[in-house]
Amino acid sequence: MDNSGMYVGLDIGTTSIKVIVAENVKGQMNVIGVGNERSNGVSRGVIVDIDKAAEAIQRAVRQAEEKASIEIHDVIVGIPANMLKIEPCSGMIAIDDQSREITGRDVRNVATAALIQSLPPEREVVDILSDEFVVDGFDGIKDPRGMVGVRLELHGTLFTGPKTIMHNTRKAVEQAGLKLRGTVINPMAQGMMVMNDGEQDFGTILIDLGGGQSTAAVIHDHQLKYIDVDQEGGQFITKDISVVLNTSLDSAEKLKRDYGYADSTQASDEDEFPVDVVGQSQPTPVSEKYLAEIIEARLDQIFKHLRGNLDKVQALDLPGGIVLTGGVAALPGITDLATDEFNTNVRVYVPDQMGLRHPSFTLALALVKYFGGLSEIDLLIKSALTGSTQLADETDEIRQREQAAETQQAAPTQSNQGKQPKPKKKKNRTEGIKKFFSDFFD
Repeated sequence: MDNSGMYVGLDIGTTSIKVIVAENVKGQMNVIGVGNERSNGVSRGVIVDIDKAAEAIQRAVRQAEEKASIEIHDVIVGIPANMLKIEPCSGMIAIDDQSREITGRDVRNVATAALIQSLPPEREVVDILSDEFVVDGFDGIKDPRGMVGVRLELHGTLFTGPKTIMHNTRKAVEQAGLKLRGTVINPMAQGMMVMNDGEQDFGTILIDLGGGQSTAAVIHDHQLKYIDVDQEGGQFITKDISVVLNTSLDSAEKLKRDYGYADSTQASDEDEFPVDVVGQSQPTPVSEKYLAEIIEARLDQIFKHLRGNLDKVQALDLPGGIVLTGGVAALPGITDLATDEFNTNVRVYVPDQMGLRHPSFTLALALVKYFGGLSEIDLLIKSALTGSTQLADETDEIRQREQAAETQQAAPTQSNQGKQPKPKKKKNRTEGIKKFFSDFFD
């Protein structure tokens, strides 16, 4: 895919693998293809069998390719929040020439300086975000390029995770014949998409109820502040149904989807459905209410675990309340059950794109929207993770050309005085930069 305006999000989930192909047209992400295949080789959000996971990824990608009528070569992959740590970081460099302007390479270098951390051998840096730049003591700067100074500082946030998760993800993507265009921490991408500006600013909790695990993330001041992962999800609900009703896992999953309620008070005690019970020739009738009680018991356990940890950091005091998403969030009555448990306002996020109107597609869509919305500065800082200077050099070259063109246009010669200068078509720099960035994970 040579078109730099095309983005492919890969959500490697425990129960399903989803691929979304989106095209960035004038700042608007238009979905043109979707792949959704049953997952394999993934347990509790983490790849545990690289070969099986790679095969499942290939199947999902092929499905998306057929629907989008393109060939997919690179993907943006979501990284689960398991054992993720969030900590502040800072870096400082001296500008070698006091008379020159700060460049993209300087930005990358100061980000590299901020990455110098004493990490245990089993952990690695997953991502780095800038909060502000400081030039010669002047803080609150978002983009220092073009400024003049002798000292450049970066204050930001560092995210570290287990090397095993990162290695297995990269290996599975590579084995599937794909190139890793970039990685995004799952709750960070989701939070930025499902919350409005006020919710991100004043503080809101995102709870992703996935198949293999449930993740609570706190977004405050437009930043990911806290993460908690409960190793229970939709699969556990299915297993509970299977055990209690003595039916197969496939049958239990179908019952959950077709007749399940999260809140047992909303289910009927009179409405019944047939259940194929192991060892019996005839189906056994089961009421909606009884099934709902099984589902509610597990959800109640998940919510209580998450609430205990959210209470410890006083996250439930934030005015934004809770946003639920993920496949389990599609269960009827989930909002009321969560409202009773957390004692705050709760809503369910469902993507509004045609064909994706189910909360299980939230993450895959969030990946392409998040990565597509990254600025030049964001990408320059991310490039420090790979150690490459190519992106910084390219951005500096583009800036130099633009400055030279502006200087030439501002100084008309005698031959063109009185003539109306032709408007120059401005190059979409950020899209070009993202194209270069896609080569970094080779």
